[in-house]
Amino acid sequence: MSQTFADVLQIVALVGALALVHRPLGDYMARVYTSDKHLRIERWIHRCVGTDPSAAMRWPVYLRAVLAFSAAGVLFLYAMQRLQDKLPMSLGFAPIDPDQAFNTAASFVSNTNWQSYAGESAMGHLTQMAGLAVQNFVSAAVGMAVAVALVRGFARSRTGELGNFWTDLVRGVVRILLPLAAVAAVLLVAAGAVQNFSGMHEVHTLSGSVQHLPGGPVASQEAIKELGTNGGGFYNANCSHPFENPNGFSNLLEIFLILLIPLSLPRTFGRMVGSLRQGYAIVAAMGVIWLAGVVAVTVSEYAHPGTAAQLAGGAMEGKEQRFGEGGSSLFAVTTTMTSTGAVNSFHDSFTAFGGGVTLLGMVLGEIAPGGVGSGLYGMLVMAVIAVFVCGLMVGRTPEYLGKKIGPREIKLAACYILITPALVLGGTGLAMALPDGKEAMTNIGAHGFTEVLYAYASGSNNNGSAFAGFGADTPFFNTTIGLCMLLGRFLPMVFVLALAGSLARQAPVPVTAGTLRTEKPLFTGVLVGVIAIVTGLTFFPALALGPLAEGMSS
Repeated sequence: MSQTFADVLQIVALVGALALVHRPLGDYMARVYTSDKHLRIERWIHRCVGTDPSAAMRWPVYLRAVLAFSAAGVLFLYAMQRLQDKLPMSLGFAPIDPDQAFNTAASFVSNTNWQSYAGESAMGHLTQMAGLAVQNFVSAAVGMAVAVALVRGFARSRTGELGNFWTDLVRGVVRILLPLAAVAAVLLVAAGAVQNFSGMHEVHTLSGSVQHLPGGPVASQEAIKELGTNGGGFYNANCSHPFENPNGFSNLLEIFLILLIPLSLPRTFGRMVGSLRQGYAIVAAMGVIWLAGVVAVTVSEYAHPGTAAQLAGGAMEGKEQRFGEGGSSLFAVTTTMTSTGAVNSFHDSFTAFGGGVTLLGMVLGEIAPGGVGSGLYGMLVMAVIAVFVCGLMVGRTPEYLGKKIGPREIKLAACYILITPALVLGGTGLAMALPDGKEAMTNIGAHGFTEVLYAYASGSNNNGSAFAGFGADTPFFNTTIGLCMLLGRFLPMVFVLALAGSLARQAPVPVTAGTLRTEKPLFTGVLVGVIAIVTGLTFFPALALGPLAEGMSS
């Protein structure tokens, strides 16, 4: 069997598995978020935290709940890191420095999971489990809750109520994330991932040297890390470490987990708005962009010129032999087109064009299919923009799912789109202008610029992966990237929830002969085109200075 055929077979198997679960999981999540009944454990949780699961919330109240819960998470995780040496199962590790503790707390609460530290030599087991892993669950549930609130904005009329954040949060964790993560953890253990509470193991190699191999609750954290599109690794090497990702089966399983919920949520959206075809149109747009990225990166890595690359069968530097070019490229595109940030190879070692595509996947807004929840609401905002553009072409007031897209709605959508470019380009420009940014670069020229651009794109888009070619563990980068992660996560939510509230208050608009059919393949094509044009116009100059310039000069 040729390697190319094996790579294609791997993609076909992945797509087939995702297609099989798309309908049952999407329908199940729709039932979870529309049910009037509360499980006994859910009622107990609400009583313990003092929340009313039946209280309806307008968008400002829903937003305040999101921000208050997330702020409490940042403070709690920061405190755990600063007091780590006084906690059980600390493994003797010292407290985390203030700037790095802030960066890590902002990272995990914002579903970014950017790590400027080596997990196995910095974090104790309790901090990993009760701090980082818990945030992997709840940050993913927050993203799903905001996405569902926007879907309710389309589905409801003549009301400003978007549901109850606390109910959506608890149900997302209890009914969706916990059961799926438990099954995934068992499968990862069966595949060879580590799951224990041991510390360092001293191993004597054949050459006579001594290595210290850390154990820990790896598989359980790995499961929710991928399922919740989080990305923070137990080990510094992340998914290239054999304890986290032992073989080809676990590699494909982890890719499947990353895509599972983001590609099923469009079905949930279609079910909740009463038109499954609308969900198919959204998931088709996601799939087209994702598949184009997979093909582009795989071809770039295989076709890299040079004798060494040709003898190795591709640009194998920085990649694991057990995954090869196909498994590495598939993982890289999946992780950067979602807000995951997990890596099974070093993106800094990718070819200029291959690395450029992974960067492009992030600056698209991570909507193909995007993070858990954030991918869906990002795609719906882009759909609002696409409908508006189509309305301008024909001189008609745009409508989407029976709601008029007026000045208020388009202003909110525009503000959403402008946040990420402002953070990415502003942060990169500041880093390149100040000595702190330049001193951290280990490469010069276009590649060094790409490393800095990638770091701020990763932080601002809540991805978390890195080119890893410059020293990010400095007060300057820990602080600025930490702020980008928080602003890049929660500012868009402000506009998403405001848009949801505006749509929910509207009366439904009847369908006429002039109504744009947004469930048709034509609209899917328009949506993909609008995404490419908006992103291209915004980020093309920066991409031209980085990966494009490097690729053209090599």
